[in-house]
Amino acid sequence: MKKFRVRLIFLILCMFFNGSLSKLERLEHPVTKSDGSLNILVVGDWGRQGGFNQSLVAHQMGIVGKQLDIDFVISVGDNFYDDGLKGDTDPAFEASFSRIYTHPSLQKQWYSVLGNHDYRGNVSAQLSHALTQKDWRWFCRRSFVLCSGMVEFFFVDTNPFVDEYFTDPEDHTYDWSNVLPRDKYISSLLHDLDLEMKKSRATWKFVVGHHGIKTAGQHGVTQELVDQLLPILEENKVDLYINGHDHCLQHIGSDGEIQFLTSGGGSKAWRGVILPWDPKELKLYYDGQGFMSLHITHSQVKFIYYDISGNVLHQSTLPKKSKTFGSIKRLFI
Repeated sequence: MKKFRVRLIFLILCMFFNGSLSKLERLEHPVTKSDGSLNILVVGDWGRQGGFNQSLVAHQMGIVGKQLDIDFVISVGDNFYDDGLKGDTDPAFEASFSRIYTHPSLQKQWYSVLGNHDYRGNVSAQLSHALTQKDWRWFCRRSFVLCSGMVEFFFVDTNPFVDEYFTDPEDHTYDWSNVLPRDKYISSLLHDLDLEMKKSRATWKFVVGHHGIKTAGQHGVTQELVDQLLPILEENKVDLYINGHDHCLQHIGSDGEIQFLTSGGGSKAWRGVILPWDPKELKLYYDGQGFMSLHITHSQVKFIYYDISGNVLHQSTLPKKSKTFGSIKRLFI
């Protein structure tokens, strides 16, 4: 009985001081601009040792990064093709990352999630501090929360949600160490994510994952995320869901709802596939290479899509509005 009381007091104290029992790692990225704004680049599906125009995309990222004076970069997964990294000494890390994103403006922190191709290699290698020692910019975890001023980014490991990786692996081997049993992993992740979102007082809530929830791309909608993750995002009034996986650039959304942004054009693209989608929701579908920027203030977030030549394909502004008033203003270039 005494042990029970001690345990109960411990749990209450944890809840009091931490706000929740969530196990998600929380990070702080300092805000350096006087107005509190943030400028970010987002790229995905890139790690091909410079091939398939990866180097050209990186060059344009550097130019735009300088123009915007970016604070950091987000990678939405599939960081190293075709089968992730073999270990933390794999030369592919430097060949696909350090030697490619060399522009001075890109010498900022990179926050990354894992893609399905990363899970085909040694996952622990990408999570290893040994890579950070090789290149200080690199930070990759399965799931974590990044706080930066007015914004909280919820990075989510979406790979274990996908049934086909377990039931029909297509002759691929996936590194599920520290994931199995799968049901417990997913349940814990959703629980922790919901807790972190509910205690958040951030002006903006963005979720970053690899797989698409709404997409007209080749891979199609990830139904497991629609069924299990999307309700949590909607309940907690998330503003943006940002992903890769489909090798294209997309913006899907309706007024007053979550905006779904795909930035998976970091290297190999031009798949020639676009699935049917409501044209009122599909604001952009570009079947090619490129990347995206986010400019965030207290009153709005502006996202811009660029092609491999640095041309602006599409831009849209999402205002921070009350529950009743406001609308999304769109600009097309």
